[in-house]
Amino acid sequence: MSQSRPWNMRRARWVLVAAHVPIVAISPVFIVFGTPGLPTPSVSIPMAVLAFLALGGLQLHHSLAVARGVRPPYGVLTLLALAVLVYAPMPVYTWNWVPTQVLLIASAPMVLPKWPAIGAIVAPLAGTAATAGILKAAWPVGSAFTLINGFVYWPIVLALMAASLYGSARLVQVVQELHNARTELAELAIGRERLRVSRDLHDLLGQSLSAISLKGDLALKLLDRDPPAAEAEMKSIVAVAQEALRDVRTVTREEHAVSLRTETEGAAALLRAASIDAQIRHELGDLPPKAEAVLAWALREGVTNVLRHSEASTCEIAIRRGDGAVRLEITNDGVRAASGPGSGLTGLRERARAVAGTVSASVTPGGGFRLCVEVPEESE
Repeated sequence: MSQSRPWNMRRARWVLVAAHVPIVAISPVFIVFGTPGLPTPSVSIPMAVLAFLALGGLQLHHSLAVARGVRPPYGVLTLLALAVLVYAPMPVYTWNWVPTQVLLIASAPMVLPKWPAIGAIVAPLAGTAATAGILKAAWPVGSAFTLINGFVYWPIVLALMAASLYGSARLVQVVQELHNARTELAELAIGRERLRVSRDLHDLLGQSLSAISLKGDLALKLLDRDPPAAEAEMKSIVAVAQEALRDVRTVTREEHAVSLRTETEGAAALLRAASIDAQIRHELGDLPPKAEAVLAWALREGVTNVLRHSEASTCEIAIRRGDGAVRLEITNDGVRAASGPGSGLTGLRERARAVAGTVSASVTPGGGFRLCVEVPEESE
C-alpha cells in the first residue's frame, strides 16, 4: 500500500490536470480561430498559448492546493491576477473571452471565505447577463437570441464548467483523504494486533514460565533424596513447555480458547505445588463464552501474580454469581512491595472492558492482596 499510494495520488492529480485543459483552452482557441458571427481580432498562436499557460497555471495553482487539502499559497494575490487576465482582455475579445470567467468562478471558493466567495461567484454570472445587453449589437442574429444567449445559456454553462473544476479538485482531495484514512486504519489494525499478541503472550506464558520455574526448583530439591519424584517433575516441566509452545502457535491465529473450569483445576494444582494453601469456592455452571474467557484469563493472571509477586502461604479463590453478574475474587497473603505497574492488569482491564466488566485490585487491611473481576452474565 505504501508503494501504490503515491502512484494513485499522482494519477489522480494528472486526471485533475487533464480535466482543466479543455476548459482553460476554450477562449484561447476562440481568439485564434474565431466564432461564427463575431468579429475576431487577429491573434497569433504564441499569444494564445501564452494566455492558455497563464490562465491554466493560476487555476491549477488553486486546484492542486485544494486537492492537497490546503488553502492556495498567496491565494488572494493569484486570484486578483486571474481576475486581471480574465477581464482586461474582455473589451477586445468580447464573447470569445467570456468562458475565461469560469476559472474565476471556480477559484473563488478555493481561495476566499464563504460570503466573499459567493459574491465572487455571483458577480461574473450577473456580469455576463449584463454584458448581453451591452454587446447585443455584436451578434447579427438578433437581439432576442443575444439576450437568451447572455441571460440563460452562458450563465448556465459557466456555472456547470466551474462546478466541474471545483468538484474535480475536491474529488482528488477526498481520494487523498480516503488513502490517508485507509493507511491510518491499517496502522491502527497493526497496532491492535501487536497489543493483542503481546497481551496473549503475557497471559499465556506468564503462568507457564512460573510453573516451569517452580517445578524446576522442586525437581532440584528432590534430585538427591527422591530421584523418581524428581524425574516426574522434570517430565511435568516438559509437558508444560510443550503446552506453552502450542499456546504460542495459537496466539498468531487468534484461536486460543480458555476454560474457566480447566483454569480453576490448574490453578489449584499449581498453588498446591508451590506449598500454598489453596481454598477454592466456585459456582460455575454455564457462562457465555466471552464472559467465561475473561474470567479464565483473570484467574490465570491472578494466580501467576500470586506465584511471582508474593510470598503467600494461603490463597482464596471465589467465583460467585448474583444480580446478573459473575464475580471472581482472588485473595492472598504475603504481598510484596510493588516494583511498578505491570502490563498484566492493564491487559486484564482491556479484556473486561470489552464485555462491560470491571477489574479492581487493592491491598487488604491484613497485608494481603485482592483481585476482583466482575462481568455481566449476559455478555455476548
